[in-house]
Amino acid sequence: MKKLILGIILGMTLIGCQDKKEQETGDAVEKINIGITQIVEHPSLDKIRSGVEAAIKESKYKDRVVFNYQNAQGDFIIAQTIAAQFNENSDIIVAITTPSAQAALNKVPEKPLFFTAVTNPIIAGLEGENVTGVSDMSPVKEQVKLIQELLPEAKIIGTIYTTSESNSTYLVEEFTKAAEKAGYKVIARGITNVTEIASALDSLLGDIDVMYTAKDNNLASAYSLIIDRTNKANIPVIGATRDFTEEGALASSGISEYQVGYQTGEMILRYLDGEKIEDMKIEYLNKSELTINEEQMKKYNISLEEEQLKN
Repeated sequence: MKKLILGIILGMTLIGCQDKKEQETGDAVEKINIGITQIVEHPSLDKIRSGVEAAIKESKYKDRVVFNYQNAQGDFIIAQTIAAQFNENSDIIVAITTPSAQAALNKVPEKPLFFTAVTNPIIAGLEGENVTGVSDMSPVKEQVKLIQELLPEAKIIGTIYTTSESNSTYLVEEFTKAAEKAGYKVIARGITNVTEIASALDSLLGDIDVMYTAKDNNLASAYSLIIDRTNKANIPVIGATRDFTEEGALASSGISEYQVGYQTGEMILRYLDGEKIEDMKIEYLNKSELTINEEQMKKYNISLEEEQLKN
């Protein structure tokens, strides 16, 4: 009986010592809560989120990090509510896309806020001592060159953008400058929500030779509609991201969405290692990737030489 009591006391003592040790070395067990806010759910943004999470899961912090993902369902007010909640219960906030980052800006006054998939952070007003991240600026000049190479007879380019998305507006402006400099006429149609895409397409498709789709949350959400309408009208589509090509565009020249997220995750790791967020400059991806949809190539009787395919 005495041995049993001594065993219990010894066990309790060891547990007490272990608890004390864990308290003294809190960093070894302390969880890091990372809130990820995303304006809407679609493949491009999901890949960005996967990239952020992958970079952190591959690090020494993998067992300490707890991710809390929330989707605003395209509603800016909901995005603000999510940001306010994350400000209360998260250590780090990640905002995917310009609307989510703008919604979080005033709701997260001090905690580290990392944006990702923001085309022009300066124009979007994403500046502050606690704010930094990775831009997903599209290589618009490369996209114009892609049209020149694949569709040499095209003269008029149509495009649609969301007027309330500063990233989409900026991209279309930059693309238009590059296209007009190359001798193209560009017809742009602004929309305020996803329900206006069909009528915008109806007003464009009879007057254009090719459709250009910039990175735009509303366009991404209704991309199947865009492809269905353009296919029926025999108007090829050039997209700004790989996902657009996978969903039916003829081709795309753009940066890797996954890599944008992964690079954001790497910035977060540097912060966790002790680098101050105010010392972290906004980062950009310089390398673009070309993706071609073989079915669409056949549909429009386009062929490339072997050397072109390698490029």
